[in-house]
Amino acid sequence: MGAIIRTEYAYRTIGNIDLIMHCFHCDDRRQQAGSPPSPAIVFFFGGGWVKGTPKQFFPHAEHFAGKGFIACCAEYRIQRKHGTTPFDSMEDARSAIRWIRQNSALMGADPARVIAAGGSAGGHLAACAAILNRDDKQAIPDALLLFNPVVDTTERGYGAHLMNGREREASPAHHVAEGLPPTLIMHGTADRTVPFENAQRFANLMQQHGNICKLVAYEGQTHGFFNYRPEGNPYYDATLQQCERFLQDIGIAFGHASP
Repeated sequence: MGAIIRTEYAYRTIGNIDLIMHCFHCDDRRQQAGSPPSPAIVFFFGGGWVKGTPKQFFPHAEHFAGKGFIACCAEYRIQRKHGTTPFDSMEDARSAIRWIRQNSALMGADPARVIAAGGSAGGHLAACAAILNRDDKQAIPDALLLFNPVVDTTERGYGAHLMNGREREASPAHHVAEGLPPTLIMHGTADRTVPFENAQRFANLMQQHGNICKLVAYEGQTHGFFNYRPEGNPYYDATLQQCERFLQDIGIAFGHASP
């Protein structure tokens, strides 16, 4: 496999703020004339819409780039840095997905295979792009990979204190309908930040509405169990394997990178 290349793009500008999309690809995957486009995946970091950095998912993006994907990590506005609300973050996430579709030819990506992924609040952003504002077709991902996501922003879940009375409006669990993208949720049963019950309830609602939704429980694991660690983390590897199997099962193929 060739080297992994990271390219930065300003995908959205709000006033004097440039939001950066970090895009990874394998340098032996540069598109040649007639070669098929690659599936794309965009990761949204966690941090409660208050803090965090796209670097959280750089290792995941590098992994997927090595598998032949165009893999992106999106910066979005957060309270501590930009003085914003979760609703601003949600708007940025939709813009990020829309930007990938609109610039797919530039990156050699397939606009019909755009996956949204994220952890915790980042999982919430990915889910909201899929479930809320369904008239914004360009911003709807084709599949979701969610790592201990916030799926209920009411008092039963996480984040109600930041929603300024709009808890149900921002809550994916309260807007589940038929026709939503195939979804994988990976969640620790001992998560005290985002209750495991939320993930169970959301998965059941998705299935009741005829959607593909797979919940993988990690017994005894707490919030952020899936993160990359330099010293090694078996759950980082295990969740990546789950992602690969799920995408293969739903027909989003891996494959054009060198073995």
